[in-house]
Amino acid sequence: MAPTWDVEAILRVLDACCEAFTFPMLDNGYVYLAASRLSLHRSQADWAMVVEVFGFSPRAEFPDLNVTTFGSSLSGRRTAADFLGEEAFARFLRDNPHNEARFVHAIDGSDWLDPDDPELVARDASNLTIRGQTLALPGVHEFGDCGIELQRSPRVQVFELCRWLAAVHRELVLAAPAERRACVPAALDEVLVLDEWRHPDLVNGERPGSSPTFRQLAEVLVKGDSAAFRNDASPNTHWSNWPLGGTL
Repeated sequence: MAPTWDVEAILRVLDACCEAFTFPMLDNGYVYLAASRLSLHRSQADWAMVVEVFGFSPRAEFPDLNVTTFGSSLSGRRTAADFLGEEAFARFLRDNPHNEARFVHAIDGSDWLDPDDPELVARDASNLTIRGQTLALPGVHEFGDCGIELQRSPRVQVFELCRWLAAVHRELVLAAPAERRACVPAALDEVLVLDEWRHPDLVNGERPGSSPTFRQLAEVLVKGDSAAFRNDASPNTHWSNWPLGGTL
């Protein structure tokens, strides 16, 4: 049985999501990037791509993980109960036929935040809990060990702590398998997981459809062969490559 989707069709879906502002932008002006991951899932009939972005938005006032799924068929979609009426729900489905997003809050509690400034870690905070695991907060020198320069030393900004967590406890801040597959149909197999790749610079007009990296990813989805992804372009998914993220 031949795949029902081809490379060009997959890239058209991703490009359309860019135009609709639903494709992840790693230099999103409202989010300080800390970590990202990409995974591919397929069957003979369907495909899915999942992009995870962990970071901190000062407007949200708390770190979160955005898990965005793109695919030919999606499961676990929001329902009419999540919208203000059937018309709004129908409009959402019409405008987002191949994408769905979920937010995961893996950090428990907020007592580690400065009550007067939620963009700072509290002066007396000594630990925080992620997915039930209590972790000691790092000393100032430990940020430097991870290439993080504290801008307001000795105070620690929340996005700086997120970047330390991503460097030292990456699996805790990114999606658990069930979270990653929340909108991926059960029949699809996971065929590739990437911690680094060349992401398009959307602000400057780059799109997945013109990206050699994403063309290779689409080939993996069509062929089911991870060897189609050669990863021969310089990866740029580390937060240091997107200095404008979170600065709006």
